[in-house]
Amino acid sequence: MDYYRDTWAEVDLDAIKWNVRQTIACLDASMTLFAAVKANAYGHGDVQVANAALEAGAEGLAVAFLDEALSLRKAGITAPILVLGASRPENAGIAAEHNISLTVHDNEWLKHVQIERDQTLRIHIKCDTGMGRLGVKTAAELQSVIDELNGSPSYLFEGVFTHFATADEIDTSYFEQQLSAFQLLVSSMSEKPPYIHCANSAASLRFQGGGFNTVRLGISMYGLTPSPEIQSILPFELKPSFSLRTKLVHVKRMNEGDKVSYGAAYRASEGEWIGTLPIGYADGWIRKLTGQEVLIDGKRVPIVGRICMDQCMIRLPYEYSVGTEVTLIGSQEGQVITMDEIAAKLETINYEIPCLITARVPRIYKEEGQVVHISNPLL
Repeated sequence: MDYYRDTWAEVDLDAIKWNVRQTIACLDASMTLFAAVKANAYGHGDVQVANAALEAGAEGLAVAFLDEALSLRKAGITAPILVLGASRPENAGIAAEHNISLTVHDNEWLKHVQIERDQTLRIHIKCDTGMGRLGVKTAAELQSVIDELNGSPSYLFEGVFTHFATADEIDTSYFEQQLSAFQLLVSSMSEKPPYIHCANSAASLRFQGGGFNTVRLGISMYGLTPSPEIQSILPFELKPSFSLRTKLVHVKRMNEGDKVSYGAAYRASEGEWIGTLPIGYADGWIRKLTGQEVLIDGKRVPIVGRICMDQCMIRLPYEYSVGTEVTLIGSQEGQVITMDEIAAKLETINYEIPCLITARVPRIYKEEGQVVHISNPLL
């Protein structure tokens, strides 16, 4: 046993592989797919998801920060890794030592790079075509960075990319504006790098990568639609990979007027059964989820009273035994609570939900229905 609490998340690696393979099947055969495993693979587990994605046909991995890339290297992953976000130029030598590609977003960054003479640093240039975060905006700025890269044997110009702000919206006008801007920047380059990429999950599935040779698959790899409004127009049905489960640890019969949880905000009726679950806001199951339904025995029941740091309570239709399994996200006996349902309750996007589930919730990895790995950073 690699965990000692009755709350856990299950990650279906077969679903990860399915989503990657189906995406690759939608793309031109010559295209390359990088799997986005930043933020601990959107809360799913970076090493396990990375290996599954690579097995399914991804050529490389994308992360947000150098620390995330180094963690993957430490775990023995040798595939190409691109850091999409800003890195300190004084840490460039560490990236070069571990064969990690960094993103350059302006020429000033290159002036402060610290790298050994015998090292080679792989570089992707970020273009800002309308996201307003990082990147060069004009052909002159782009060429200035390219000239700096070409002027030093320490650099390998490996890629150029941008990021879309609205590829997951039905209205494609701003997407088309950004795509056109990126096309102009790419066409201004006399020599093209090996990787040219602009497509996130939405653009990969809806627009087959935007016409370039590489895509970055993020949210859809995990079986989640980039936005509810485009779900019906995706080329295949995504398979969700994340479930969140717990068990009843206490069941009690309440009298009329008995109170539940902090603030005594919930007042029970006569003969009501209340069950306690060992999950709370310290696990990422935040207080705003009070009133959200969960599944027990295939039935929907509500969370009542305020969610505590480590526990929450549910109203049961009748007495259940301690140890009965409860599903907070996922399927149970033909019923399902989706990530999108939880996101709607929290008035946010589905990306945020698995990222909220903290590291103290063990991750149980499955393939063909069997547990293949358990991750618990607490032990």
